[in-house]
Amino acid sequence: MNLCDIKTIKQIMAMFSLNFRKEFGQNFLTDNFVVEDIADNCCTDASSTILEIGPGIGSLTKELSARYENVVALEIDHGLIPVLKYTLGDCRNVTVINEDVMKADLEGILAPYFERGKVSVCANLPYYITTPILMKLLESGLPFEYITVMIQSEVADRLCATPGDKNCGAITAVLGYYGTPEKLFTVTADRFIPAPKVDSSVVRIKLHEKKPYVPIDEPTFFRTIRASFEQRRKTLPNSLSSVFSELSKEELTAAIIECGHDANIRGEKLSVSEFVALSDKLYELIKAKQ
Repeated sequence: MNLCDIKTIKQIMAMFSLNFRKEFGQNFLTDNFVVEDIADNCCTDASSTILEIGPGIGSLTKELSARYENVVALEIDHGLIPVLKYTLGDCRNVTVINEDVMKADLEGILAPYFERGKVSVCANLPYYITTPILMKLLESGLPFEYITVMIQSEVADRLCATPGDKNCGAITAVLGYYGTPEKLFTVTADRFIPAPKVDSSVVRIKLHEKKPYVPIDEPTFFRTIRASFEQRRKTLPNSLSSVFSELSKEELTAAIIECGHDANIRGEKLSVSEFVALSDKLYELIKAKQ
């Protein structure tokens, strides 16, 4: 059964009286080579467990099952559960769970698999909820080895941007704190059914086993990043002053200069290590006032 064949996809949907659900971002891949490439590149260890988010009708799930020890697939759409039982009937190493990843207890679900070895994530993410899902995975504290996602190309450019790049944003800095992203390839819109309005890209994130830069206070670090990009056209002192009301603009400017930057620098110019250094300085200034 070729689960990337358009005719087969339509037959399966008709067999189970289903329609593509826009609210779940359901766009199914119709290119076997793309599915195989994603499966090949999402992990480096065949003994790993793969957490797949949004298996759809199971085209990528089948390829993951053939390559890795275990696959745990979270599917939010209850209507697709019988479909997956049908299409994945011969995949004995796949566990399908009908849950919303944003509400699921990932630690509880994956604990037995982490005990056995490495766990990575692979997902074709709905455009509208890409960032929240990524942040849940990153903030979970679970020791994922890789997170490989197919996302809107524009978002992929932001994830993989470097300091000074026009695409650099808050998510770029946050992601750089947790791991190293790499854009693998682009998938054009005509490789899906129904076809989305934009192209997609596959990004693989190698999570840091040990973060190279650790701030004194994480909340201040994330607050610094958020403030730096909320009004990205403004210089850093002006951007920070709108969030760090307990510090004067003069104090913020002095902190930026003390960290080795020009007073007129913008947040997009800073690297993760520089955000850590700046947030540490701001934290010390705030604590001194208390």
